Amino acid sequence: MKAAKWIRELPLHLLLLPGLALVLIYSYVPMLGVVIAFQKFTIFSGWFGSPWVGLDNFKYVLDLPDTGRVIWNTLFIASMKIVAGLIVPIVIAILLNEVSRAFVKRSVQTLIYLPHFLSWVILSGILIDLLSPSEGLVNAFLAWISIEPIFFLADNRWFPAVLIVSDVWKEFGFSTIVYLAAITSVNPTLYEAAVMDGANRWRQTLHITLPGMMPIIVLMATLSLGNVLNAGFDQVFNLANPLVYESGDILDTMIYRIAFNDAQYGLATAVGLFKSVVSFLLISISYLLAYRFANYRIF
Repeated sequence: MKAAKWIRELPLHLLLLPGLALVLIYSYVPMLGVVIAFQKFTIFSGWFGSPWVGLDNFKYVLDLPDTGRVIWNTLFIASMKIVAGLIVPIVIAILLNEVSRAFVKRSVQTLIYLPHFLSWVILSGILIDLLSPSEGLVNAFLAWISIEPIFFLADNRWFPAVLIVSDVWKEFGFSTIVYLAAITSVNPTLYEAAVMDGANRWRQTLHITLPGMMPIIVLMATLSLGNVLNAGFDQVFNLANPLVYESGDILDTMIYRIAFNDAQYGLATAVGLFKSVVSFLLISISYLLAYRFANYRIF
């Protein structure tokens, strides 16, 4: 019986082989490079010829004067992106669910979903033009209402806000679709019973829609916690400049400069390994919290 079942399921297992091969080649084999974090690595010496330095790379990076600021920038920007990236799509999904005209609903969904398909190279060029202090539309509007131009991409007070708002603008359309799908799974008879009891739309949203969305909200929040140290390299790399390193420099851009500008590959790998270990611990803790407090298991 077991042999027959194994033979029947064999094609399904064979379909997994290409995916497993890609994961092994691009995700697991490169992990051998982690040894560079414990070496004074040079390209000419390679893995086997570079001397071992133990934890000296980690100590050196932690003693750098900018490391604390970079870690704080990363945590702050990533946390704000996670919070805003949860709240905005939930609100938009609930509002779209109240739209009765299917054409309007589909049109809005398409419009807010489009930025998700654009790379940060393209969007950064758009943002640079829009936020230009001399010719940008945003500052032109501010000048029209008698407000001095703001250097959004060169002012440490405004740059983190630009990163957070632009990231939400790019990605909230994709998350909105996920939450709309969660709303469609809510039993319609619950709304009918609520109407019979005299509940208005706000009460229905508060006591039916949101609880029905809660499993997906918990899942998305849990998965996003693993990105606390991922503040968005593509975005920051394309928008940042030395004038805003004080508030916009993150771990990923720091790793990039150490590795490719200074050729300190051991130091860069040490920072990357530190970030990966912390992210792994955070996602593991988030799974535990989701199961403990929301009784929700991902696996």
